[in-house]
Amino acid sequence: MTDLILHGGEFTTLDRARPTATAVAIKEGKFTHVGDDREILALAGPATKVIDLQGRHVLPGLCDNHTHVIRGGLNFNLELRWDGVRSLADAMAMLKQQVAITPPPQWVRVVGGFTEQQFAEKRLPTIAELNAIAPDTPVFILHLYDRALLNAAALRAVGYTRDTPEPPGGQITRDADGNPTGLLLAKPNANILYATLAKGPKLPIEYQLNSTRHFMRELNRLGVTSVIDAGGGFQNYPDDYEVIRQLAEKDQLTIRLAYNLFTQKPTQEKDDFLKWTATSKYQQGDDYFRHNGAGEMLVFSAADFEDFREPRPELADNMEDDLEAVVRILVQNRWPWRMHATYDETISRALDVFERVNKEMPFGELHWFFDHAETISDRSIDRVAALGGGIAVQHRMAYQGEYFVERYGKSAAEATPPVARILRSGAKVSAGTDATRVASYNPWVSLAWLTTGRTVGGMSLYPRRNCLSRDDALRMWTENVSWFSNEAGKKGRIQAGQLADLLVPDRDFYSCPEDEITQITSLLTITGGRIVYAAGPFAAHDTPPPPAMPDWSPVRTYGGYAAWGLAPVPLQDAAASCGCSNRCQVHGHSHVRAWASSVPVSDEKSFWGALGCACWAV
Repeated sequence: MTDLILHGGEFTTLDRARPTATAVAIKEGKFTHVGDDREILALAGPATKVIDLQGRHVLPGLCDNHTHVIRGGLNFNLELRWDGVRSLADAMAMLKQQVAITPPPQWVRVVGGFTEQQFAEKRLPTIAELNAIAPDTPVFILHLYDRALLNAAALRAVGYTRDTPEPPGGQITRDADGNPTGLLLAKPNANILYATLAKGPKLPIEYQLNSTRHFMRELNRLGVTSVIDAGGGFQNYPDDYEVIRQLAEKDQLTIRLAYNLFTQKPTQEKDDFLKWTATSKYQQGDDYFRHNGAGEMLVFSAADFEDFREPRPELADNMEDDLEAVVRILVQNRWPWRMHATYDETISRALDVFERVNKEMPFGELHWFFDHAETISDRSIDRVAALGGGIAVQHRMAYQGEYFVERYGKSAAEATPPVARILRSGAKVSAGTDATRVASYNPWVSLAWLTTGRTVGGMSLYPRRNCLSRDDALRMWTENVSWFSNEAGKKGRIQAGQLADLLVPDRDFYSCPEDEITQITSLLTITGGRIVYAAGPFAAHDTPPPPAMPDWSPVRTYGGYAAWGLAPVPLQDAAASCGCSNRCQVHGHSHVRAWASSVPVSDEKSFWGALGCACWAV
């Protein structure tokens, strides 16, 4: 019998043989039938759950081709998110409130997902402002790959003094007496930023389990049903994968997660991959949690971390030898790989290696690809296509476009990366976020960037010829990603036989105004036929995770992404407007968070009602 039927909807299937439908049937985690209401409702049995979508639009579940959920989940509950906050004044008000409830020795951390360009003030806070708000509580703010701000309490916590030596590849800025000011700069890599962040207190494992569930919940709220995790620095395998492994064993994953293994040891990368290929099997796992190959770091000598405030880093002469040694191991063991590469100079040199190895050890059907590729040239695109590879783009330029233009000029930024050109080339291409330490995890920010060519600060980067249609952009976030996780034909469309992943957005992605795309959230998200998020008219179907731990977590007050351009509502005003304290009794989120991420100020009553919130009428 059919497990679940959704009917009365307007489905965009992305199946070219049947691009639209009004109903679907789902059994054992897959779509079994896609069609009209009459034929699908006839499949219902006594135990079938039937949901009327009331004419709402439906899209395939979104798939992020590059993110860091495993690492990010461990700390999500510790982090105050400034993603989407439109003014520094609001951001500092959030910070002040969080400082007031954060117990020692914990820090208040703002770790990526924002840029000063999104603020009306177009600046970061000063160290003096941080010290005034938090004289005793350590505050750490990570801004992109370029800098971190530490207040005096944080400097004391990490032990940086006038005697602390300059770190390799970074700078501790100092006053006239040689004392650290609290500003750390990446020059040219971010090691000092991440090493400093790693000194902060960690959550115990039971809290990390809860934290990861809340991060997945936040992704589900935005319609994400799958991710490819690109590993990361200070993310050791298998130790730092224990939390996600436990959640997978308990059937508590609400997103599908394919993970790549990221080498952790400069000059010892070959040893890492020899060990991992001997002890891990490519694609081991299941549809919810499985191994996806190597990268995004293959060898440290090929790392060209983008910090567009700094000149392009020159790679070492031994880069090709290091890379070739690793690629040979991967090809011999038939492991796919991904490789971080910002600049065409890096990509061109890597392609020399790939082409050389391919002549002796044919890649065949191996799914290898470059990540980011902001300045990839036409020639390199064609070489990637000829070698059967792919290019995974992310919306880092939406956060750093202003700095790129400042260094390289407006014309150089018009195709960074040249997504439309890549689509025409025949190379595999898809989209993602690279969240959470630079860009936000919000997929709709990426979709807005792809279709409008604008940064989060409002700068128009790309002419229309370099932007995508909304249909092409959606495919970049759905069916195109399936090649990058070697699941082509298995997910990414609403089609019989494919995995039953979908979302019901709160407005029509295809017809809403451009400036509303980043405000889209999901009213109903389904992964594998299971409802993993539900709100508004579908709230009765929701089963949220336990409240965020610890009880002072920023997630309890602010949640995650706040949509662009909506007037913030002070916590006390939101509470007064509905006659309750400050927490929605149905959803467990604070009103200020739900308000800021969902509705304009003028539509208060219908907002609470649409959320299915029981307390607005009290």
